[in-house]
Amino acid sequence: MAAASTSMAATAVFASRFPLSSTTKAAPARCSALPYLPPRLSAIAFPSSLKFAEPKRSSLLQVKASSSEESGAVDTSELLTDLKEKWDALDNKSTVIVYGGGAIVAVWLSSIVVGAINSIPLLPKIMELVGLGYTGWFVYRYLLFKSSRKELAEDIEQLKKKIAGTE
Repeated sequence: MAAASTSMAATAVFASRFPLSSTTKAAPARCSALPYLPPRLSAIAFPSSLKFAEPKRSSLLQVKASSSEESGAVDTSELLTDLKEKWDALDNKSTVIVYGGGAIVAVWLSSIVVGAINSIPLLPKIMELVGLGYTGWFVYRYLLFKSSRKELAEDIEQLKKKIAGTE
C-alpha cells in the first residue's frame, strides 16, 4: 500500500514534465512541483537616493544620572577584609571548597544537558509547554487566592528558618 501511494505521488509530481504527445509542442516543463515565483526586482527599481526620516526625539524629559559617595559606594578594601575575616572564621574550609566545586560542576553539567535537549527536534517546544503548564498550575495554586498566598509566604518563611538554622 505504501509503495502504491509513493508511486502515485511520484507520478503526480513528474507527470507534467513529459509532453502528452510527440506531435504537439508543449511549453518547457519545470523540474519541481513548487509554485512559480516571479523574478526578483532589480536594484534599479529602488533608487539609492531614497532617504528615511529619522524619528523625532522628544526633549521634554531629560534625565541626568549622578553619583554621590553616600548612595552606596563599595569600598573594595573593606569588602576584601570582611571576606578574609569570614574565611578565617570558618572551621571546615575543605567542605566549603568541595561544595563550591560541586556547585560549579553541577552548573556546567546542567548546561550540557540543556544543550543536548535543545538539539533534539520538538523536545524544546514540549519542554516549553511543560514549563507553561507548571507556571499556570503554580499561579492557580499559590498566587490566585489570598489564602494560598499566605500559605506560600508561610512556607517560604519556614524554609528561610531551616536554611538559617534558627528552627
